[in-house]
Parts: sequence; structure tokens; C-alpha cells
Amino acid sequence: MEVVIGIDPHKASHHAFAIDDREVELAQLSIRATRTQTQRLLAWAAPFERRTWAIEGADGLGYLLSQQLVAAGERVVNVPATLAARTRVLGSTKSNKTDPNDARSVALTGLRHDDLREVQAVGHSEVLRLLAKRNIDIGDRRTQVVCRMHALLVELAPGGSPRKSTLLTSTGSSPGCHQPARSSRSASTSRSSSSPRSDPSTRS
Repeated sequence: MEVVIGIDPHKASHHAFAIDDREVELAQLSIRATRTQTQRLLAWAAPFERRTWAIEGADGLGYLLSQQLVAAGERVVNVPATLAARTRVLGSTKSNKTDPNDARSVALTGLRHDDLREVQAVGHSEVLRLLAKRNIDIGDRRTQVVCRMHALLVELAPGGSPRKSTLLTSTGSSPGCHQPARSSRSASTSRSSSSPRSDPSTRS
């Protein structure tokens, strides 16, 4: 008997729903997302020898869990969230959006579609790519914050932040901020508000 286990992943918990090839519910389980999540799922699914794991968003919230299951020798397929939602609304008798119903729709999608992408194990290059991306994101975020602060200081003091200020990079150079040019409307408004108004009584 072929068994498909649908998983609705979340940041703090996961819900698993097992069905057979006749779409009959076999069992379901809700677990917390912890270091032992894979061991608990495998122990729960042990009675189902011929099993396939269908995980919603295996490239998103279900990425870690899907990789852990693949590393344990399990067959895992990726179920797009839009396809699972379509199954829940149109191809299921339980259309209410709950964790059990979502996991059931993921399992039904995994059973009914044989063209779903099978998840493959990633190597160390993927881990290094994620670390490099994280490092770049941190640098970009710091530059963004410094540029915003520099733009505010330009409006408060002539020249803005000094070149040796701690707002600059560790090398003492500018992080590449560019003061955005004000629109002609705002510039004219600023000039008109700063220049003295003429007395209407002195006009000829």
C-alpha cells in the first residue's frame, strides 16, 4: 500500500497527515519544530513502509524539514502552496483553512500529481551560498541605515556627518550614500517659506 504523508510546515510547528492510495485518512500528527522533529516524524511514520512525503513549500518554510528527511533516506516531493490551496478549495470536502485540512490537501496533491518535483539533497556549496548571502544582506542593511542617518544629518547641520564619524565605514570612507535631489516643488516651497513676504500695503 502506497502512503502519502502531507506536511503543512510552520515556523514553530508542523502538521502531518497520512493517506493511502484511496485517499483514506490513516493518521495525523502535530509536532513542535525542534531538533528532534525528524526523529519523531520517522518514528510516527514507521508503520508505513512505502511512503512519500509531500511538503508544502519545500523551498520555503519546509526547506529544513525536507532536507532533513532527504538526508534520512526518505522520498520527498515539493508541493507548491497555490496547488495545495486549489486542492483544498476545489478538490476536497474540507475547504476550511486549518492545519489538519491544509496538511490533508497537501497529501491529496502529492497523491494526485505525479509530476511534482522531487527534493534533492544540497551539498556544502548551498550552505556556503546561504552564509555568503546573509553576510551581504547584513552589509547592505548597515549601509542603508547609515545613508538614512546621513541624509537626516545633512538637513540638520551643514555638511552632514564628519568624515571621521563613526557613522562611516571602518575604513573611514563614505558608504556610498547619495543625497536624493529634492523635487522642484519642494525646493520652491522651501525657498518661498524662507524668503520674507512683501507687505501688501506697499504694493503699488
